[in-house]
Amino acid sequence: MVTPKLPRQATYAYGRDPRQRIDAYWRAFSRSTSGAQKPAAKKPTGQKPSTGPTAKKPSATKPTTPGAAAAKPRPGVLLLHGGYWMQGDKAGWKYFARRLTAQGFTVFAANYRLATTAQWPAQRTDAETALAFIRKHAKVWNLDPARIVVFGSSSGGQLATQLGTVGEGGRTVRGVVALSPPNTPYLAFQDGGVDTASASRRKLRGAVIRLLGCTPSVTAPLCWKRVDDANSASHASPGDAPMLLMHSEGDFVPVTESTGLASALRAVGVPVTVKTVPGTEHSVRLLNDESVYPEILAWIKDRTR
Repeated sequence: MVTPKLPRQATYAYGRDPRQRIDAYWRAFSRSTSGAQKPAAKKPTGQKPSTGPTAKKPSATKPTTPGAAAAKPRPGVLLLHGGYWMQGDKAGWKYFARRLTAQGFTVFAANYRLATTAQWPAQRTDAETALAFIRKHAKVWNLDPARIVVFGSSSGGQLATQLGTVGEGGRTVRGVVALSPPNTPYLAFQDGGVDTASASRRKLRGAVIRLLGCTPSVTAPLCWKRVDDANSASHASPGDAPMLLMHSEGDFVPVTESTGLASALRAVGVPVTVKTVPGTEHSVRLLNDESVYPEILAWIKDRTR
């Protein structure tokens, strides 16, 4: 049995904040099939984090741009972690990123500023900046910047649908996959306020308040602007990216968080698939269902052909 080679991996700074970091996973360029130069490991250049794709410690490598004879650029996937907008880390995507890399994708997993220290829309701004960073430096990883899908789980799923809807999302990403996304934070705020709300829903309600930096009420008119801005459906337009939105039947982030967005997108001609799977799993645990990963992989491949 031959053990497959692990993809190359490096960490980059896309901004000055310690949370503004992104991991890249990519396959080495093949000399035998394309004549492309193999990326060379170099010592850190000492450049400031925001000036370019210089890997930071402990990943002290800087891949070189392949020559003109390089293989056809590969499609990419940007992964955004969940965690109530208040916790979580890109490292949790490592295994999944390697699975996607083995399927021919160049994969990125980004951290972003958390609601514990930064108010909305800082999280979306970071996701947008991370996407712009990998598009700008696409040649470094032999990435095709016109074939990128954004994949997010839970709160990261909400950020993914924001990337697909704010402005004309279809111009920067080919599609969006979101697992258990709270696409309408105000709905999560309401659900967490009922007497029978589960601990997870109550926690999500508190997270929405922390994210917005305010509590939605009739006496807080400015808060409603943030509420509306954080609602992905409010940004729906004909140029948006197609989406695959998934929840479990007993998800504490219910499928109604996605049906409203789906209706708004379909009304302007954007294709959307909303699917519920059996069980009560949430976020990346939906991948425990054996039917979920193959469906997601097929959808991403179809969108990036």
